Amino acid sequence: MLTQKSYNKRTLECREFDLEIGSRTLIMGILNVTPDSFSDGGNFNSVGQALNHAILMVKEGADIIDVGGESTRPGSDEVESKEEIKRVVPVIHELKRFINKPISIDTYKASVAEAALEAGANVVNDVWGLQRDPEIASVVAKYNVPVIVMHNKYNTEYDSDIMDTMIEFFKKSIAIAHEAGIKNEMIILDPGIGFGKTVDQNLEVMRRLDELQVLGYPLLLGISRKSIIGNTIDAPTHDRLEGTIALNAIGIQMGVEIIRVHDIKENVKAAKMIDAVVRGTYEKR
Repeated sequence: MLTQKSYNKRTLECREFDLEIGSRTLIMGILNVTPDSFSDGGNFNSVGQALNHAILMVKEGADIIDVGGESTRPGSDEVESKEEIKRVVPVIHELKRFINKPISIDTYKASVAEAALEAGANVVNDVWGLQRDPEIASVVAKYNVPVIVMHNKYNTEYDSDIMDTMIEFFKKSIAIAHEAGIKNEMIILDPGIGFGKTVDQNLEVMRRLDELQVLGYPLLLGISRKSIIGNTIDAPTHDRLEGTIALNAIGIQMGVEIIRVHDIKENVKAAKMIDAVVRGTYEKR
């Protein structure tokens, strides 16, 4: 039986913004300023296109805008730091002028993170969980911003239970964060659906997401339009909205606090409905 859950409410300090975690599901809008992202590559390459899309996402209910200058899809080419900075910094400057929401920089490179934070970014979203570039944790600590620590690996071979392996990965990332001086309340965990996992492994992680709560950190889920959906329901990238909402519903039931999505309006409505059931947020009008 599905029962109403008690969520640990806390404030996430994002420089000039405070985000309340636990009251409702927060919506992170995806803004890829890349030519080759798996879903929307090339759609928002210019600063004007990126700004207009970010404004639309905020209008539709996004709480955070996540800016990425390098595609992290499997098989994508690595982008040099200078090029990545060239892509994201002008966009962040414009976003700071026209939208009043926290901006996240989606990068695993310390130099890109620092340039983005200097431009006004509020959160660092590291798809390698502070374990790819040894300097990025120090950058996060220097600017005293939240960091999203995602599980990732180069292959899909697991020598032991997948959740145990992920928990050990996160413990290492948390230790790196603490050693660099990142405060405990600034850490968010992401299970990394679609990264270093087969379709079956992704499905297993989704079934067992609640096991990550043992670590005591807020969870972010980024499954929007991913291949786990396409391979399961036989749908192309542009036709995966229903699958995205279904997986986000499961995630929220298992304690996810933030969902990272392309389709803002639809996921905002779905999250509001799910929250009414699992968080008891419904207010009679």
